[in-house]
Amino acid sequence: MIKKLFAFAVLFVACKNIAAQNLTPEQYIEKFKDFAIREMKRMGVPASITLAQGIHESEFGNSMLVKKSNNHFGIKCKSSWSGGGVSHDDDAPGECFRTYTSAEESYRDHSNYLRGNQRYSSLFELNPADYKGWAYGLKKAGYATNPKYPAILIQTIEKYNLQQYSLVAISDMPKYDKSQFEDDKEVPFVYNEEEENKSFAKNVSNKDIVPAEETGVDRIVHINQVKCVMAKKGTSLLAIATRQNIDLSKLLEYNDFMQDGLLSKDQPVYLQRKAIQGNTATYVCKSGETLLDAAQQNGIQLEYLARYNGFTKNTVINDGTTLYLQPGMQLAKVKTQKPASSPGAASSIKYHEVQPKEGLYGISKKYGISIQQLKEWNNLTSDSLSIGQQLIVSK
Repeated sequence: MIKKLFAFAVLFVACKNIAAQNLTPEQYIEKFKDFAIREMKRMGVPASITLAQGIHESEFGNSMLVKKSNNHFGIKCKSSWSGGGVSHDDDAPGECFRTYTSAEESYRDHSNYLRGNQRYSSLFELNPADYKGWAYGLKKAGYATNPKYPAILIQTIEKYNLQQYSLVAISDMPKYDKSQFEDDKEVPFVYNEEEENKSFAKNVSNKDIVPAEETGVDRIVHINQVKCVMAKKGTSLLAIATRQNIDLSKLLEYNDFMQDGLLSKDQPVYLQRKAIQGNTATYVCKSGETLLDAAQQNGIQLEYLARYNGFTKNTVINDGTTLYLQPGMQLAKVKTQKPASSPGAASSIKYHEVQPKEGLYGISKKYGISIQQLKEWNNLTSDSLSIGQQLIVSK
Protein backbone atom coordinates (compact mmCIF):
# COMPACT_ATOMS: atom_id res chain seq x y z
CA MET A 1 0.00 0.00 0.00
CA ILE A 2 2.84 2.37 0.91
CA LYS A 3 4.60 1.57 -2.37
CA LYS A 4 1.44 2.38 -4.32
CA LEU A 5 1.02 5.69 -2.51
CA PHE A 6 4.68 6.55 -3.16
CA ALA A 7 4.33 5.70 -6.85
CA PHE A 8 1.19 7.80 -7.08
CA ALA A 9 2.95 10.74 -5.40
CA VAL A 10 5.89 10.51 -7.81
CA LEU A 11 3.51 10.37 -10.78
CA PHE A 12 1.55 13.35 -9.46
CA VAL A 13 4.70 15.45 -9.02
CA ALA A 14 5.96 14.47 -12.48
CA CYS A 15 2.63 15.42 -14.12
CA LYS A 16 2.61 18.69 -12.22
CA ASN A 17 6.13 19.53 -13.39
CA ILE A 18 5.24 18.75 -17.01
CA ALA A 19 2.14 20.96 -16.80
CA ALA A 20 4.22 23.74 -15.23
CA GLN A 21 6.55 23.70 -18.21
CA ASN A 22 3.75 24.50 -20.67
CA LEU A 23 3.43 28.14 -21.66
CA THR A 24 0.18 30.08 -21.63
CA PRO A 25 -0.57 32.38 -24.61
CA GLU A 26 0.31 35.40 -22.49
CA GLN A 27 3.61 33.84 -21.40
CA TYR A 28 4.46 32.96 -25.00
CA ILE A 29 3.81 36.54 -26.12
CA GLU A 30 5.89 38.01 -23.30
CA LYS A 31 8.76 35.62 -24.02
CA PHE A 32 8.95 36.09 -27.80
CA LYS A 33 7.49 39.54 -28.56
CA ASP A 34 10.93 41.15 -28.72
CA PHE A 35 12.02 38.64 -31.38
CA ALA A 36 8.95 39.53 -33.46
CA ILE A 37 9.55 43.28 -33.08
CA ARG A 38 13.21 42.91 -34.02
CA GLU A 39 12.34 40.86 -37.10
CA MET A 40 9.80 43.44 -38.24
CA LYS A 41 12.49 46.11 -38.02
CA ARG A 42 14.99 43.88 -39.79
CA MET A 43 12.92 42.29 -42.56
CA GLY A 44 9.48 43.92 -42.59
CA VAL A 45 7.24 41.02 -41.50
CA PRO A 46 4.60 42.54 -39.17
CA ALA A 47 5.26 41.59 -35.55
CA SER A 48 1.56 40.87 -35.01
CA ILE A 49 1.56 38.33 -37.86
CA THR A 50 4.79 36.70 -36.65
CA LEU A 51 3.45 36.28 -33.11
CA ALA A 52 0.05 35.03 -34.29
CA GLN A 53 1.69 32.44 -36.54
CA GLY A 54 4.04 31.40 -33.75
CA ILE A 55 1.16 31.03 -31.30
CA HIS A 56 -0.88 28.96 -33.74
CA GLU A 57 1.83 26.84 -35.35
CA SER A 58 3.65 26.04 -32.09
CA GLU A 59 0.59 25.70 -29.81
CA PHE A 60 1.99 28.52 -27.63
CA GLY A 61 5.44 26.92 -27.76
CA ASN A 62 4.17 23.61 -26.39
CA SER A 63 3.92 21.46 -29.54
CA MET A 64 5.91 18.29 -30.04
CA LEU A 65 7.55 19.82 -33.14
CA VAL A 66 8.87 22.75 -31.08
CA LYS A 67 10.24 20.43 -28.43
CA LYS A 68 12.00 18.34 -31.08
CA SER A 69 13.28 21.12 -33.33
CA ASN A 70 12.71 24.66 -31.96
CA ASN A 71 10.60 25.15 -35.12
CA HIS A 72 7.91 27.67 -34.12
CA PHE A 73 6.40 28.20 -37.58
CA GLY A 74 6.03 24.73 -39.06
CA ILE A 75 8.48 25.47 -41.90
CA LYS A 76 9.34 22.34 -43.85
CA CYS A 77 12.81 21.51 -45.16
CA LYS A 78 12.23 22.05 -48.91
CA SER A 79 15.04 21.78 -51.46
CA SER A 80 16.53 25.18 -50.58
CA TRP A 81 17.18 24.26 -46.93
CA SER A 82 20.78 23.33 -46.09
CA GLY A 83 20.34 23.00 -42.32
CA GLY A 84 19.18 20.09 -40.17
CA GLY A 85 15.80 18.40 -40.30
CA VAL A 86 13.50 16.27 -38.18
CA SER A 87 10.76 13.85 -39.20
CA HIS A 88 7.26 14.90 -38.14
CA ASP A 89 3.73 13.92 -39.21
CA ASP A 90 1.75 16.78 -40.73
CA ASP A 91 -0.12 16.76 -44.05
CA ALA A 92 1.62 13.44 -44.69
CA PRO A 93 3.45 11.02 -42.37
CA GLY A 94 7.16 11.55 -41.75
CA GLU A 95 7.57 14.95 -43.41
CA CYS A 96 10.87 16.80 -42.99
CA PHE A 97 10.76 19.97 -40.87
CA ARG A 98 13.61 22.39 -40.30
CA THR A 99 15.48 22.27 -37.00
CA TYR A 100 17.07 25.21 -35.17
CA THR A 101 19.44 25.64 -32.26
CA SER A 102 17.10 28.17 -30.61
CA ALA A 103 13.72 29.85 -30.87
CA GLU A 104 15.49 33.05 -31.90
CA GLU A 105 17.00 31.27 -34.91
CA SER A 106 13.53 29.99 -35.83
CA TYR A 107 12.10 33.52 -35.73
CA ARG A 108 14.94 34.78 -37.88
CA ASP A 109 14.54 32.04 -40.49
CA HIS A 110 10.78 32.67 -40.60
CA SER A 111 11.43 36.27 -41.68
CA ASN A 112 14.07 35.18 -44.18
CA TYR A 113 11.77 32.50 -45.56
CA LEU A 114 8.92 34.94 -46.26
CA ARG A 115 11.12 37.77 -47.48
CA GLY A 116 13.22 35.56 -49.77
CA ASN A 117 10.38 33.55 -51.32
CA GLN A 118 8.90 34.92 -54.54
CA ARG A 119 5.38 33.67 -53.84
CA TYR A 120 5.14 35.92 -50.74
CA SER A 121 6.46 39.01 -52.54
CA SER A 122 3.06 40.73 -52.81
CA LEU A 123 2.71 40.76 -49.02
CA PHE A 124 5.57 43.23 -48.70
CA GLU A 125 3.66 45.73 -50.84
CA LEU A 126 0.93 45.87 -48.17
CA ASN A 127 0.80 48.44 -45.40
CA PRO A 128 2.67 46.71 -42.54
CA ALA A 129 -0.21 47.62 -40.22
CA ASP A 130 -2.66 45.70 -42.45
CA TYR A 131 -2.64 42.43 -40.52
CA LYS A 132 -5.85 41.25 -42.18
CA GLY A 133 -4.31 41.65 -45.63
CA TRP A 134 -1.26 39.72 -44.48
CA ALA A 135 -3.38 36.93 -42.98
CA TYR A 136 -5.35 36.39 -46.18
CA GLY A 137 -2.23 36.86 -48.30
CA LEU A 138 -0.38 34.09 -46.46
CA LYS A 139 -3.23 31.67 -47.11
CA LYS A 140 -3.49 32.70 -50.77
CA ALA A 141 0.25 32.20 -51.22
CA GLY A 142 0.03 28.67 -49.83
CA TYR A 143 1.56 29.02 -46.36
CA ALA A 144 -1.17 26.84 -44.84
CA THR A 145 -3.80 24.43 -46.18
CA ASN A 146 -6.43 25.17 -43.50
CA PRO A 147 -9.15 27.34 -45.13
CA LYS A 148 -9.73 29.00 -41.75
CA TYR A 149 -6.06 30.01 -41.39
CA PRO A 150 -6.64 33.78 -42.03
CA ALA A 151 -9.51 33.89 -39.54
CA ILE A 152 -7.40 32.09 -36.94
CA LEU A 153 -4.56 34.61 -37.28
CA ILE A 154 -6.90 37.62 -37.22
CA GLN A 155 -8.77 36.32 -34.18
CA THR A 156 -5.48 35.67 -32.35
CA ILE A 157 -4.15 39.16 -33.15
CA GLU A 158 -7.32 40.86 -31.96
CA LYS A 159 -7.80 38.65 -28.89
CA TYR A 160 -4.31 39.32 -27.54
CA ASN A 161 -3.89 42.83 -29.00
CA LEU A 162 -0.79 41.80 -30.93
CA GLN A 163 -1.14 44.81 -33.24
CA GLN A 164 0.49 46.97 -30.56
CA TYR A 165 3.83 45.28 -31.25
CA SER A 166 3.62 46.11 -34.95
CA LEU A 167 2.82 49.73 -34.20
CA VAL A 168 5.90 50.21 -32.01
CA ALA A 169 8.16 48.87 -34.79
CA ILE A 170 6.52 50.36 -37.87
CA SER A 171 8.53 53.60 -37.87
CA ASP A 172 11.82 51.68 -37.87
CA MET A 173 11.12 49.42 -40.83
CA PRO A 174 14.04 49.09 -43.23
CA LYS A 175 14.39 50.13 -46.84
CA TYR A 176 15.20 46.89 -48.61
CA ASP A 177 18.15 46.68 -50.96
CA LYS A 178 20.47 44.05 -52.34
CA SER A 179 23.34 44.69 -49.93
CA GLN A 180 21.19 43.94 -46.89
CA PHE A 181 20.47 40.47 -48.20
CA GLU A 182 24.02 39.69 -49.29
CA ASP A 183 25.38 40.67 -45.86
CA ASP A 184 22.82 38.62 -43.91
CA LYS A 185 24.62 35.28 -43.59
CA GLU A 186 23.42 34.12 -40.18
CA VAL A 187 20.68 31.79 -41.48
CA PRO A 188 20.81 30.34 -45.02
CA PHE A 189 18.02 31.31 -47.38
CA VAL A 190 17.41 31.80 -51.09
CA TYR A 191 16.26 34.93 -52.89
CA ASN A 192 15.79 35.76 -56.55
CA GLU A 193 17.79 38.87 -57.48
CA GLU A 194 15.66 39.68 -60.51
CA GLU A 195 12.45 39.45 -58.48
CA GLU A 196 14.04 41.51 -55.70
CA ASN A 197 14.79 44.37 -58.04
CA LYS A 198 11.40 44.19 -59.74
CA SER A 199 9.02 43.75 -56.82
CA PHE A 200 10.60 45.48 -53.86
CA ALA A 201 12.40 48.52 -55.26
CA LYS A 202 9.59 50.78 -54.05
CA ASN A 203 9.07 49.35 -50.55
CA VAL A 204 8.48 51.45 -47.46
CA SER A 205 11.24 53.94 -46.75
CA ASN A 206 12.47 55.22 -43.41
CA LYS A 207 12.56 58.70 -44.91
CA ASP A 208 9.51 60.93 -44.82
CA ILE A 209 9.70 61.63 -48.55
CA VAL A 210 11.98 59.74 -50.93
CA PRO A 211 13.17 61.05 -54.29
CA ALA A 212 10.45 60.84 -56.90
CA GLU A 213 10.68 58.28 -59.69
CA GLU A 214 8.81 58.13 -62.95
CA THR A 215 6.42 55.22 -63.53
CA GLY A 216 4.31 55.91 -66.60
CA VAL A 217 2.72 59.26 -65.83
CA ASP A 218 2.63 58.68 -62.07
CA ARG A 219 5.28 60.26 -59.88
CA ILE A 220 5.84 57.90 -56.95
CA VAL A 221 6.80 59.38 -53.56
CA HIS A 222 6.42 58.45 -49.89
CA ILE A 223 4.66 60.77 -47.45
CA ASN A 224 4.65 59.80 -43.77
CA GLN A 225 6.23 56.49 -44.90
CA VAL A 226 3.20 55.66 -47.07
CA LYS A 227 3.54 55.17 -50.86
CA CYS A 228 1.53 57.51 -53.06
CA VAL A 229 1.49 59.16 -56.48
CA MET A 230 1.56 62.92 -56.96
CA ALA A 231 -1.46 63.40 -59.22
CA LYS A 232 -2.49 66.47 -61.19
CA LYS A 233 -5.90 68.15 -61.26
CA GLY A 234 -8.24 66.36 -63.68
CA THR A 235 -6.53 62.96 -63.28
CA SER A 236 -8.89 59.98 -63.29
CA LEU A 237 -8.79 57.83 -60.15
CA LEU A 238 -9.72 54.82 -62.24
CA ALA A 239 -6.71 55.49 -64.48
CA ILE A 240 -4.39 55.60 -61.45
CA ALA A 241 -5.87 52.37 -60.06
CA THR A 242 -5.42 50.67 -63.44
CA ARG A 243 -1.82 51.80 -63.91
CA GLN A 244 -0.87 50.83 -60.37
CA ASN A 245 -2.74 47.50 -60.49
CA ILE A 246 -4.93 48.32 -57.49
CA ASP A 247 -8.67 47.69 -57.14
CA LEU A 248 -10.52 50.99 -57.51
CA SER A 249 -12.49 50.29 -54.33
CA LYS A 250 -9.22 49.87 -52.43
CA LEU A 251 -7.82 53.09 -53.86
CA LEU A 252 -10.91 54.99 -52.76
CA GLU A 253 -10.70 53.41 -49.29
CA TYR A 254 -7.00 54.24 -48.89
CA ASN A 255 -7.71 57.91 -49.68
CA ASP A 256 -10.99 58.38 -47.77
CA PHE A 257 -12.69 59.20 -51.09
CA MET A 258 -16.43 58.61 -51.28
CA GLN A 259 -16.64 58.12 -55.05
CA ASP A 260 -14.66 57.72 -58.26
CA GLY A 261 -14.10 60.64 -60.61
CA LEU A 262 -11.56 63.28 -61.63
CA LEU A 263 -9.40 65.04 -59.11
CA SER A 264 -10.43 68.62 -58.44
CA LYS A 265 -6.92 69.71 -57.44
CA ASP A 266 -3.26 68.61 -57.42
CA GLN A 267 -2.78 66.19 -54.54
CA PRO A 268 -1.18 62.93 -53.39
CA VAL A 269 -3.18 59.75 -54.06
CA TYR A 270 -2.18 56.93 -51.73
CA LEU A 271 -1.51 53.40 -52.92
CA GLN A 272 -1.46 52.00 -49.39
CA ARG A 273 -3.53 52.61 -46.29
CA LYS A 274 -2.48 55.89 -44.69
CA ALA A 275 -0.89 56.06 -41.24
CA ILE A 276 -2.91 56.55 -38.06
CA GLN A 277 -0.85 59.55 -36.98
CA GLY A 278 1.41 62.16 -38.50
CA ASN A 279 5.17 62.40 -38.24
CA THR A 280 4.85 65.92 -36.84
CA ALA A 281 2.71 67.11 -33.94
CA THR A 282 0.65 69.80 -35.70
CA TYR A 283 -0.28 71.17 -39.11
CA VAL A 284 -1.53 74.66 -39.98
CA CYS A 285 -4.25 74.61 -42.65
CA LYS A 286 -3.69 76.64 -45.78
CA SER A 287 -6.28 78.77 -47.54
CA GLY A 288 -9.19 76.72 -48.86
CA GLU A 289 -8.04 73.40 -47.36
CA THR A 290 -10.56 70.95 -45.98
CA LEU A 291 -10.01 68.37 -43.26
CA LEU A 292 -9.61 65.75 -45.99
CA ASP A 293 -7.02 67.93 -47.75
CA ALA A 294 -5.03 68.10 -44.51
CA ALA A 295 -5.28 64.33 -44.11
CA GLN A 296 -3.99 63.83 -47.66
CA GLN A 297 -1.13 66.28 -47.28
CA ASN A 298 0.09 64.55 -44.12
CA GLY A 299 -0.55 60.91 -45.03
CA ILE A 300 -2.94 60.32 -42.13
CA GLN A 301 -6.34 58.62 -42.10
CA LEU A 302 -9.22 61.10 -41.99
CA GLU A 303 -10.95 59.22 -39.17
CA TYR A 304 -7.97 59.60 -36.84
CA LEU A 305 -7.27 63.21 -37.79
CA ALA A 306 -10.86 64.12 -36.95
CA ARG A 307 -10.70 62.20 -33.67
CA TYR A 308 -7.48 63.86 -32.52
CA ASN A 309 -9.10 67.27 -32.96
CA GLY A 310 -12.58 66.55 -31.62
CA PHE A 311 -14.12 66.93 -35.10
CA THR A 312 -16.29 64.83 -37.36
CA LYS A 313 -15.09 63.87 -40.84
CA ASN A 314 -17.30 66.61 -42.32
CA THR A 315 -16.25 69.44 -40.02
CA VAL A 316 -15.54 72.67 -41.93
CA ILE A 317 -12.25 74.24 -40.85
CA ASN A 318 -11.02 77.79 -41.21
CA ASP A 319 -7.84 79.05 -42.86
CA GLY A 320 -4.95 78.96 -40.43
CA THR A 321 -6.53 76.34 -38.15
CA THR A 322 -3.91 74.33 -36.26
CA LEU A 323 -4.66 70.61 -36.42
CA TYR A 324 -3.23 67.98 -34.11
CA LEU A 325 -1.73 65.05 -36.03
CA GLN A 326 -0.92 62.81 -33.09
CA PRO A 327 -3.01 61.33 -30.25
CA GLY A 328 -3.18 63.07 -26.91
CA MET A 329 -2.06 66.51 -28.13
CA GLN A 330 -5.41 68.22 -27.62
CA LEU A 331 -5.94 66.39 -24.35
CA ALA A 332 -2.54 67.46 -23.04
CA LYS A 333 -3.41 71.08 -23.80
CA VAL A 334 -6.72 70.81 -21.96
CA LYS A 335 -5.14 69.10 -18.97
CA THR A 336 -2.53 71.80 -18.51
CA GLN A 337 -5.33 74.40 -18.43
CA LYS A 338 -7.19 72.68 -15.57
CA PRO A 339 -6.77 74.11 -12.04
CA ALA A 340 -4.05 72.33 -10.14
CA SER A 341 -4.75 70.87 -6.71
CA SER A 342 -1.29 71.99 -5.61
CA PRO A 343 1.35 74.39 -6.97
CA GLY A 344 3.00 73.01 -10.08
CA ALA A 345 0.72 69.95 -10.25
CA ALA A 346 -0.85 70.81 -13.63
CA SER A 347 2.47 71.13 -15.40
CA SER A 348 3.96 68.00 -13.82
CA ILE A 349 1.27 65.52 -14.91
CA LYS A 350 1.02 64.36 -18.51
CA TYR A 351 -1.85 62.31 -19.95
CA HIS A 352 -2.26 59.93 -22.89
CA GLU A 353 -5.50 58.95 -24.59
CA VAL A 354 -5.58 55.25 -25.50
CA GLN A 355 -5.99 54.67 -29.24
CA PRO A 356 -7.35 51.57 -31.05
CA LYS A 357 -5.05 48.54 -30.73
CA GLU A 358 -2.75 50.30 -28.23
CA GLY A 359 -1.44 48.35 -25.28
CA LEU A 360 0.59 49.06 -22.17
CA TYR A 361 3.77 47.86 -23.88
CA GLY A 362 3.55 50.35 -26.74
CA ILE A 363 2.53 53.25 -24.47
CA SER A 364 5.38 52.54 -22.05
CA LYS A 365 7.88 52.50 -24.94
CA LYS A 366 6.50 55.76 -26.34
CA TYR A 367 7.00 57.67 -23.09
CA GLY A 368 10.10 55.87 -21.83
CA ILE A 369 8.50 54.48 -18.69
CA SER A 370 7.89 50.99 -17.36
CA ILE A 371 4.65 49.04 -17.53
CA GLN A 372 4.72 48.81 -13.74
CA GLN A 373 4.82 52.62 -13.46
CA LEU A 374 1.82 52.90 -15.79
CA LYS A 375 -0.12 50.45 -13.65
CA GLU A 376 0.78 52.14 -10.37
CA TRP A 377 0.07 55.69 -11.56
CA ASN A 378 -3.31 54.70 -12.98
CA ASN A 379 -4.37 52.07 -10.42
CA LEU A 380 -4.56 49.38 -13.09
CA THR A 381 -5.08 45.79 -11.96
CA SER A 382 -4.77 44.21 -15.43
CA ASP A 383 -3.28 44.87 -18.87
CA SER A 384 -6.69 45.58 -20.44
CA LEU A 385 -7.28 49.09 -21.79
CA SER A 386 -10.28 50.85 -23.35
CA ILE A 387 -10.23 53.16 -26.37
CA GLY A 388 -10.32 56.76 -25.15
CA GLN A 389 -9.11 55.86 -21.65
CA GLN A 390 -6.97 58.61 -20.10
CA LEU A 391 -3.67 57.41 -18.66
CA ILE A 392 -1.14 59.33 -16.59
CA VAL A 393 2.20 58.88 -18.39
CA SER A 394 4.34 61.35 -16.44
CA LYS A 395 4.33 62.47 -12.81
